[in-house]
Amino acid sequence: MRLSEAKTGEKVAVVKILGHGAFRKRMMEMGFVRGREITVLLHAPLLDPIKYSIMDYEVSLRRSEADLVEVKPLPVEESDRTRQHTDTIDCDDLPIDNPEHPGHGRNVINVALIGNPNCGKTSLFNIASGAREHVGNYSGVTVDAKAGHFRFKGYRINLVDLPGTYSLASYSPEELYVRRYLKNETPDVIVNVIDGSNLERNLYLTTELIDMDRSMVIALNMYDELQEKGMRLEYETLGKMIGVPVVPTTARTGEGIDRLFDTVIQVYEGTCEDVRHIHVHLGQELEKSVSALKDRIKTDDYIGRHFSPRYLAIKLLEGDREVEKLIGESPEAADIITLRDAEVTRLAEINGNDDIAALIAGEKYGFIAGALAETMEKEEVEKVTSTHIIDSIVTNKLFGFPLFFLIMFFIFWATFSVGSYPMEWIEDGVGWIGDLIRGAMPDGMLKDLIADGIIGGVGGVIVFLPNILILYACISFMEDSGYMARAAFIMDKLMHHIGLHGKSFIPLVMGFGCTVPSIMASRSIESSSSRFITILINPFISCSARLPLYVLLIGTFFPAHAALVFTGVYLVGILVAIFTARLLRRYYFKADVTPFVMELPPYRVPTMKTTLRHMWAKGEQYLRKMGGIILVGSIIVWALNYFPLHEDESAPETVLTTDDSTIDPARDSYLEMMGKAVNPVMQPLGFHWKATVAAIAGVPAKEIVVSTLGVLYTGQEEIDDNSLGARLTAPNPATGRPDFTAAAALSFMIFILLYCPCIATVTAIVKETGNIGYGIFSVVYNTVIAWIIGFAVYQIAILF
Repeated sequence: MRLSEAKTGEKVAVVKILGHGAFRKRMMEMGFVRGREITVLLHAPLLDPIKYSIMDYEVSLRRSEADLVEVKPLPVEESDRTRQHTDTIDCDDLPIDNPEHPGHGRNVINVALIGNPNCGKTSLFNIASGAREHVGNYSGVTVDAKAGHFRFKGYRINLVDLPGTYSLASYSPEELYVRRYLKNETPDVIVNVIDGSNLERNLYLTTELIDMDRSMVIALNMYDELQEKGMRLEYETLGKMIGVPVVPTTARTGEGIDRLFDTVIQVYEGTCEDVRHIHVHLGQELEKSVSALKDRIKTDDYIGRHFSPRYLAIKLLEGDREVEKLIGESPEAADIITLRDAEVTRLAEINGNDDIAALIAGEKYGFIAGALAETMEKEEVEKVTSTHIIDSIVTNKLFGFPLFFLIMFFIFWATFSVGSYPMEWIEDGVGWIGDLIRGAMPDGMLKDLIADGIIGGVGGVIVFLPNILILYACISFMEDSGYMARAAFIMDKLMHHIGLHGKSFIPLVMGFGCTVPSIMASRSIESSSSRFITILINPFISCSARLPLYVLLIGTFFPAHAALVFTGVYLVGILVAIFTARLLRRYYFKADVTPFVMELPPYRVPTMKTTLRHMWAKGEQYLRKMGGIILVGSIIVWALNYFPLHEDESAPETVLTTDDSTIDPARDSYLEMMGKAVNPVMQPLGFHWKATVAAIAGVPAKEIVVSTLGVLYTGQEEIDDNSLGARLTAPNPATGRPDFTAAAALSFMIFILLYCPCIATVTAIVKETGNIGYGIFSVVYNTVIAWIIGFAVYQIAILF
């Protein structure tokens, strides 16, 4: 808990000071050290400030300052015990309020992982904490902080994986997120993960962290790749030079992880000999300006509480808006900004109006080059790497696009064709279980619920698990190998023509898996207009939740051309997304002038373990849905179709109308009444009322579409093949022909592809855009577009 949360009269013990710089130093000087007892004396009339007793004297702290002191409550018997000579308590003996809550408990170290994109940060997080976060070999995978924890040598390590960032500026959402996290959370130790095969670029972020003067350890990751390139780095010497211990690691295999966290503990306990504070020298004139600003900022304890004065001075000279906003909260803001402006003018006169940020970056890279010149040896002969060879093919203007489309076609083919074999085995198993239930249980409502509602609904969806796993395995391999970044590279010009940024391509491809995380991944796009357009068109990219329907209908009606129809359905979604993007860019969002800057990481062969773990993580989510929303949805659909009960079900009356397509038994279940009430709107698309009901049921989650069809078409006339596909093509007892035709199936797939997103996706759209209007737009616009295109597809299809 924080000291500000303690009540009047309560006794607590100090665990740690979370503040920084002058504030932290002053608090420790006043006796706020680990284990020291504090008594809350009273709150001011307006509850701020608060008076405390410590070491037999009284001190007043503002609530904001007390909020930066982490404490533990003392048991009554412990706090009342008479102490002699000292009131320092062993914090290891204090009670644990909530052992699962980050920052609480004994011997807790809060660690933040910070590094460039593609440096292996999330891999290190996974192997250390046992978490299963997705690791992609391109920028923008981690778009939020991921938290985990583990026990190590008597400590609970709270580990936070922060978004990959190249610096601590406020240019991109990732940079802003990381800096605000460091300001608000103040981790005990920062683990700066750097890519050993690209040291010079990665160490730029290290210099900014050094400016912050935080407790830090460097994880020299991918150390094996550094050695394979013929490089030799004296990492211990480098660590002593920059005042930060360096530990070589290979997160992919787990090598060096234990040593890394041994070093984290040493830094936390203050026993690491390599730790010392240095300044990255910026040249004589820049240093004069930095020193002048730093000394002025030091006089204001409020400003220097979260960041070191030197870091703030450098960022002020760079014109960083976020730091200017922080400075603006100080009563001395006007004087500090005036001094900054004077220094900027002085530097401009000396350097001929050169950009100060560029001058600072140049000095930092000079510092890095000097440090590496002293500690690193590398081969003089430049080798032709496998990455260069592969790139010469996959990014070639002649082969790049055909190869990309060939890869996507292969993925669809594998998903359908390879997945069809295990799908049939599961389908036979589900059918066998259903027959077993029908034969073993007496007739009645419970039997119908289990056999038709649960087995028919959930079983109708679970058979597509192999297809889901194959799709995710393929997408995971593309992401982890580094090919996805190349796809974005070759697609940038095309994306620019349709009004999007090249980086938009990656979230859109991620949409083939699930729309919600792909919308969240759009945060990596710096341009707000491109980010919003990407979010709004993402639901048109067919997610894996729709996959069971495609496999069902394509396998039933188009088995001879499965991969072609599969690709065509996905292509329709892509074309509608392109049309919508152009529409939004032309009539709503202003032109995008954001440059395309994206790292192309080296190719890496994904490990089988990583690919399978990612694939199974998605399969596990799919199975959870089986026991959650799909099970509930199936039961609801069954109940609406089962009730109200009839006194005589044996001879249903047949109603004939002038329209052949509406001839059907006159059953008056709630579901049928609902379907027939809405079906006049959907009938021009070739929908039977059962198809209409399935589409409505799919609004909460698209997987429910197939489970609804499974419920509605269970109990049809006995046929040799009892699969759902066979039941869809079986003649309707009332009409003498099947409810689904090839044309109707095609129209139905297109409508489900394009109509309103699921509830989770709409929620993500509202959350990421901060505007409920975009969520409403997505529901209305997508449904209208789906109806128009579904109608056109059906009318054209029936001609053939």
